[in-house]
Amino acid sequence: MTQPPYIRIPGATGVHHLGLTVPDLSSAVAFFTEVLGAEVLYRLGTVSDPDGSWMSDHLNVHEHAAMEIAMLRFGPATNIELFEYRAPDQRRRHPRNSDWGGHHLAVWTEDFDASFAYLERQQGVVPLGESDVVDGGPIAGTRWIYFSTPVGLYLELVSAPTGLAYEEDTPARLFRPEKPETSAGKVP
Repeated sequence: MTQPPYIRIPGATGVHHLGLTVPDLSSAVAFFTEVLGAEVLYRLGTVSDPDGSWMSDHLNVHEHAAMEIAMLRFGPATNIELFEYRAPDQRRRHPRNSDWGGHHLAVWTEDFDASFAYLERQQGVVPLGESDVVDGGPIAGTRWIYFSTPVGLYLELVSAPTGLAYEEDTPARLFRPEKPETSAGKVP
């Protein structure tokens, strides 16, 4: 296999998965599968080392932490690993986007209005403000909106049906999920 020229880690070919810690694994799996349409690939029962320091040595969490894991596939190219931790020193609040470690999941859509209406009808999914269209700079033409979700994750809905302004200046392109029937990475 040829090393992509833009990845510096020898042998690496891309991102394998994104890991997210959630307050309740069952609720998060339900949200990702029932609302977003992800598929559960596997679940792991409790992972812990009650008599040792494996958890702190390998994961930088309290040595008596325990976790459960679910791995999901979302669309043709995104793997999402969900964790539910229990730890004596656990901070039980979600980071805001401006906090260190803040994050969001951006979902590409070919039909912004239909996707927005669908998400707005889902229990616990709340739009943050009004949708916006970027009118200048490298991402001009992008339409987007953030949502808060019942699992503590910020979700962004994004679309740029006419492309992005930066594309006029470089041959490099952001990965853009295509409809499964037109994507090189077809959904099995």
